[in-house]
Amino acid sequence: MANTYLPLILVLISLGVGVSIFLLKEEAYKTRTLLNLGGALLKLLLVGVMLQGVLIGESFRFEAPLVQGVSFVLNADALSLLFGSLSALLWLLTTVYAIGYLENAPNRSRFFGFFSLCVMSSVGIAMAGNLFTFFIFYELLTLTTYPLVIHRQTEDSIKAGKVYLLYTVGGGILLLVATVWLHAITGAMDFTYGGYLEAFEQSHTLELYLLFFLFIAAFGVKAALVGLHGWLPRAMVAPAPVSALLHAVAVVKAGAFGVVRLVYDVYGITLSYALHLLTPLMVLACATILFGSMMALFQDDLKKRLAYSTVSQVSYILLGVSLFGPLGTIGGLVHLVHQGIMKITLFFCAGNFAETYNLKKVSQLGGLGRQMPLSALAFSVAALGMIGLPPLAGFVSKWYLGLGALEAGFGWVIGVLVASSLLNAAYFLPVIYALWFGKPTEPFTPHISFNPRAETRLLLLIPPLITAVLVVGLGLFAAHDLSALSWVKRITTLEYP
Repeated sequence: MANTYLPLILVLISLGVGVSIFLLKEEAYKTRTLLNLGGALLKLLLVGVMLQGVLIGESFRFEAPLVQGVSFVLNADALSLLFGSLSALLWLLTTVYAIGYLENAPNRSRFFGFFSLCVMSSVGIAMAGNLFTFFIFYELLTLTTYPLVIHRQTEDSIKAGKVYLLYTVGGGILLLVATVWLHAITGAMDFTYGGYLEAFEQSHTLELYLLFFLFIAAFGVKAALVGLHGWLPRAMVAPAPVSALLHAVAVVKAGAFGVVRLVYDVYGITLSYALHLLTPLMVLACATILFGSMMALFQDDLKKRLAYSTVSQVSYILLGVSLFGPLGTIGGLVHLVHQGIMKITLFFCAGNFAETYNLKKVSQLGGLGRQMPLSALAFSVAALGMIGLPPLAGFVSKWYLGLGALEAGFGWVIGVLVASSLLNAAYFLPVIYALWFGKPTEPFTPHISFNPRAETRLLLLIPPLITAVLVVGLGLFAAHDLSALSWVKRITTLEYP
């Protein structure tokens, strides 16, 4: 019985925290902090319990029939827990960071209420056991992140919010159409290792082909595929904790995770290969990787540079999915975790620079590393990981993607990976150089109050230091049984038995 309800409880924790925070008065700082941290810790504990259970063969599934042929299903399988554990861990760290970031700021109850609902939606996407449940949480994610994007209520944030809604609601409509259409053909919705559409290949070939690219367009909005990415740089007007959440675990990862589910658990690798669906996806992913990297080169605004970096880096996940083999799959899925931890570190640090000294542009960062050495060190580690420098986490992802490309006979993909790494270096190394070796353009004047013996508020400093250590650890100990790589290899054996 406990196994039946644990996935539901995992989702309801964030819902309960969010609703409770909405009911609090603005000055109830201690109660709000207790709810935030207590909920995050409890969620992380439950994820740990389910991880251990899945390792020994237990199943965790909640199902509630709604209408004939359609059920609300939450299912904690190995792939769910890969994304769910990332969500739970980074929610805790982002909560700590947000408490420090929003100290003395207005509308904190509204912020943390929607923040918790956003995490509920992300965990619901991770635990969704069928397309219908996935769609519900996918759209809830749009609705719960919109108030976070426009939190500051400035003219720029309102405009960014409208663009965000235009893109994501459009993607949601496509997802609804595709889900209903596919259900009309198959009468089935549950995610299944190896997919469930092979029986319909002969009778509905054209429809299955069209539906695949309809799903890709729907998921591609949140995954920021080239041509569908326009909302992402504009959304950088949001506070730093929101940017960190959007890029590391919430919106863009939801889109990428949707593609993963589509290829592996709806169509299946065998049918995807037979219908020649993966090569166009591979080309689109490579185009996005190069486009995002090139656009990042021209951004002086640090958060926008990181946003275009996300456009590029998330498509590594889609590249791995499209590479026809287990090694590519390993590279793509492990990058889902590694990119999230590296990118959240970068946004935490960018938030520290902006919040502490009001420095938001790369051209303003000269010498800041000597003023904020720990934040600059964390940024440097994560940036070098993004470039793919061994033995950091990003190197592991790119190594397996390269092996996967060779395994599948797509040697030209190696050229894309090399070009992308060189472009990564071209837009990250100048930032690192400016931080450590540049000269200040003006005296550093604190923008907030903090202990003069420290470089910033402690709650702003702890999260990026923890995630920077993880960037190193996930690379150095990639072969450990508890690493993300080992967990991904376990998932891959289910897809390629």
